Amino acid sequence: MTAIPGIRIETLSSWKVRPNGDYVLYWMTAFRRLSWSFALERAAEHSRRLGKPLVVLEALRCGYRWANDRIHRFVLDGMAEKVESLAGSEVLYHPYVEPAPGAGQGLLAALGQRACVVVTDDYPAFFLPRMVAAAARHVPVAMEKVDSNGLLPLRAADRSFTAAYHFRRFLQKTLPAHLGHAPAEDPLGDPLPPRLKALPGEILKRWPAAPAELLAGSPAALASLPIDHGVAPVAETPGGEAAGRKALERFLDERLERYAGGRNEPDDDVTSGLSPYLHFGHVSAHEVFAALAARERWSPDRLARSASGGREGWWGMSPAAEKFLDEAVTWREVGYNVASQRQDYDRYESLPDWAQATLAKHEPDPRPHLYDLEELEAGATHDEVWNAAQAQLAAQGRIHNYLRMLWGKKILQWSRTPREALAAMIELNNKYALDGRDPNSYSGIFWCLGRFDRPWAPERPIFGTVRYMTSESTRKKLRVDAYLSRWTRRPGQLPLL
Repeated sequence: MTAIPGIRIETLSSWKVRPNGDYVLYWMTAFRRLSWSFALERAAEHSRRLGKPLVVLEALRCGYRWANDRIHRFVLDGMAEKVESLAGSEVLYHPYVEPAPGAGQGLLAALGQRACVVVTDDYPAFFLPRMVAAAARHVPVAMEKVDSNGLLPLRAADRSFTAAYHFRRFLQKTLPAHLGHAPAEDPLGDPLPPRLKALPGEILKRWPAAPAELLAGSPAALASLPIDHGVAPVAETPGGEAAGRKALERFLDERLERYAGGRNEPDDDVTSGLSPYLHFGHVSAHEVFAALAARERWSPDRLARSASGGREGWWGMSPAAEKFLDEAVTWREVGYNVASQRQDYDRYESLPDWAQATLAKHEPDPRPHLYDLEELEAGATHDEVWNAAQAQLAAQGRIHNYLRMLWGKKILQWSRTPREALAAMIELNNKYALDGRDPNSYSGIFWCLGRFDRPWAPERPIFGTVRYMTSESTRKKLRVDAYLSRWTRRPGQLPLL
């Protein structure tokens, strides 16, 4: 087998590989793509070595928290794409969509009964770690999880980092040894054993493949599922590898040059738009880096020799590319580091001690405005800028990067307690944002309460020494007129999409 870095592979049980099984099973849970995936590459290697067919199972539960039309449709777009891509190939692909909560229970164990080995994805957040750990206890064959999350392997660090500067310095020291080990662009490119004719009839009867009309985008088929139908799909942001690659190309062609100076400007909106595709695994961090490096005509010898922890100059790329990499690598992967190292990454108790102390000290402070979750969700506050950001989140599944920080800070200011503020941020973000439920998304939320930050003077009501932001200063500092024009709701009028 080829040298997928051992640091990215973890064996989950004491069961051994069964050479006389019927197939190799790849259980696709987080890296929902057919390219640039260490996990799929590992499964394909097992298939070739054992001379057994490769089966790919991609399942979509309906009983997870925040299950809704927006999230489901995005994943279903990727499923439909894989059905087409793998038609006529040596790979048997089984897209399963739960018709009711719990209906998929037993599917993996049933498939594992006949498998030589099961390979799955190593993802550190949401319900996936618990799901994979539980599955490993019920699958009677060797099971591995493989890390394709970022440029730096999750297990390259043995602790969580409390500041982006410290993580950046660690990254600059550690990452060069891993940059040369990228996943194969096409892990299915080399010949595979002949395709399995079909899954066993009893499995297909109980757990049939997703209906063609559901994969094709039928609103009626989607409406038949027991999920939240109040959060609509975002038509302008379809799921799938092709859509993710198109977003990457658009960013490099049209936005990268203006990224360094314009990233924070809501009216310019030169952000990459890649976070939903990275979150659902439709695009790989390695693919993004490779495309950017090719555009910059970059080679590893341009890396700085010293690991200073500085935000600029280490990569040896243009200022715009350096700024983007600080967001796409440093800030994204520090979130994955915390999620992989701390089980409480999504709980209030994970905040730094200084942040908890200062917020507790100011918890009794009077709030000039208080809004409950329903009012926040409706964007019914006195603050025009905040309401516009919430309107964008509800309609588009994202908030412009800078305004996302302000959005969280104001929720803290308008909530009875910091814990209530955190609960509201998580609820709204995870319900509406296409990149919600992600380690990087939690980083943004918890940053609003002090994670990865430091105490700021002067000490203020409600915030204490947690960094303070206002809509007034935002309007003075940034250009927001066009943004407000698009996203401000007028009486009886919805925002333009």
